[in-house]
Amino acid sequence: MAAPTPRGVRPSIALEFPQSLGVFDKYEDAQRTVDYLSDQQFAVQNVMIVGTDLRQVERITGRLTYARAAMAGAASGAWFGLLIGILLSLFSTGSDAWSAILTGLLIGLAFGIAFGLAGYAATGGRRDFTSVSQVVATRYEVLVEHKLLLEAQQVLQGMPNRPQQPL
Repeated sequence: MAAPTPRGVRPSIALEFPQSLGVFDKYEDAQRTVDYLSDQQFAVQNVMIVGTDLRQVERITGRLTYARAAMAGAASGAWFGLLIGILLSLFSTGSDAWSAILTGLLIGLAFGIAFGLAGYAATGGRRDFTSVSQVVATRYEVLVEHKLLLEAQQVLQGMPNRPQQPL
């Protein structure tokens, strides 16, 4: 049993002396291994799944033009202006409240377009596309606290349809 921690202090997620229990090509296989350990009442708080061989993947989602930059700026500016307008309307009454909302929306729209175009122009045509990036692991290693390694290995011997590990 872990010792209690003082209020506001988060315990470390790292294991003290981790040992490898297995390496898998798919996250689902590593997750299924840990799930099996949990089902067998193993102390899974002493287990970690660690993604290794990290890669950054950038998926191109479209071409970026001045028109698209202006539209994206307009959309974000309109939302921000609407928020400011609503906040200002809380201090207004009647038709003044609606005019505060509309004014905030229009000013946000104008500034959004201006900043969207300025940001795109600042790139100088070096990045004429939009994309979404994420970091993905190519392998997943299941680690266990060193003092529980043998116990975990014994528990996994009984796992039906045990995932194959890469060579």
